[in-house]
Amino acid sequence: MHAITIPEPGGPEALVWAEVPDPQPGEGEVLVEVAASAVNRADIMQRQGFYDPPPGASPYPGLECSGRVAALGPGVSGWAVGDEVCALLAGGGYAEKVVVPAGQLLPVPQGVGLKEAAALPEVVCTVWSNVFMVAHLRPGETLLVHGGSSGIGTMAIQLAQAVGAKVAVTAGTKEKLERCAELGADILINYREQDFVAEVKDATGGAGADVILDNMGAKYLDRNVQALAVNGRLAIIGMQGGRKGELNIGTLLAKRAAVSATSLRARPLEEKAAIVAAVREHVWPLFGGGHVRPVVDREMPMSEAAEGHRVVEESGHIGKVLLVAP
Repeated sequence: MHAITIPEPGGPEALVWAEVPDPQPGEGEVLVEVAASAVNRADIMQRQGFYDPPPGASPYPGLECSGRVAALGPGVSGWAVGDEVCALLAGGGYAEKVVVPAGQLLPVPQGVGLKEAAALPEVVCTVWSNVFMVAHLRPGETLLVHGGSSGIGTMAIQLAQAVGAKVAVTAGTKEKLERCAELGADILINYREQDFVAEVKDATGGAGADVILDNMGAKYLDRNVQALAVNGRLAIIGMQGGRKGELNIGTLLAKRAAVSATSLRARPLEEKAAIVAAVREHVWPLFGGGHVRPVVDREMPMSEAAEGHRVVEESGHIGKVLLVAP
């Protein structure tokens, strides 16, 4: 088969479409013939040499894919060759075939195309696990999503709306904010021109956000805590704004607030399987009802993954960039 390899870390040109050995499914694993994968920030960090795959994972980038089941390993039940699926991966999605633990497979949801489904596993599992399983967003509460037009952001808007929450988003252009509004965002904040702390408090009568989903890390840490409501929950899922920040414990105590930080890729298999099972139970029915849909900016051949990385690094996209296998 062919896969995107990284012979040496570097810029997008470091991604090389090369012939590699076919993977073989082991105990409890399924071999998937890949239809499409999607570009995530973690893939870019891996390409740059800053985010190695977990031990035992595929060395190729790609944290999600869609495709058809090609073979079942020993001990697998509930799936059959030919099933159309999408999958949460620890790596290997940028390839013609990938091996997946059976607990990380999902059926392609109703109303979603096979290629489109590649845009779902990583973002849905990230949003559901952080916003709902950890931060416990409830109907009537306010969620602030940084990077509202990203893959994570566009899914967070839709899921929060589906449960009856109010959604505030930050984005850097009028076009991106308009797209967020189309998806259901209520409070639109241009982070280049407006102070998100002031805007969120003004829109909530001074209360602030009950839950904040943050991809920036250090740069926004202090202001995020300021923007939290009493009993608010800050969920950090990225470090685009740096690793080390100063946390005002006094403000956190006064608000009886909480800060959590999670990653998905390196979690134990049983934790990933639990998240995937929760997503299948709670989120997948929303696709059939038309309440939630994947947001795809563009798709391109997987062999041109370098261009996909350039698009995402320039932040000119809305939603997900897909890489389509031959």
